[in-house]
Amino acid sequence: QVQLVESGGGLVQAGGSLRLSCAASGFASSTYTMAWFRQAPGKEREFVAAINWRGSIIFLEDSVKGRFTISRDNAKSTVYLQMNSLKPEDTAVYYCAAHLGTVVTGTRETYRDWGQGTQVTVSS
Repeated sequence: QVQLVESGGGLVQAGGSLRLSCAASGFASSTYTMAWFRQAPGKEREFVAAINWRGSIIFLEDSVKGRFTISRDNAKSTVYLQMNSLKPEDTAVYYCAAHLGTVVTGTRETYRDWGQGTQVTVSS
């Protein structure tokens, strides 16, 4: 059974940084694509970043380019989201997602497995 567990959320002032982690387990193969999505109150869940299993292909949503970085450590089965220069509009629940394919995409429906989410709150 696939399990994704996020951690690292919290409260931070605008301009600050946080690093989210997502520990994955239960995959039959290591060749899975990982992604981060976020959902603010009253809004749709939106794509943030994705990375292929090698870590060689990365896709970032435009509003986070230059501020957020996605990476993964396959030895630890963990994907990270380093968030710098945080803004109040980054406030949301952040979700880790995965699919057993090679397509690096921001399309929510592609991802089969999801974590429970971790809250990120950025104060102004």
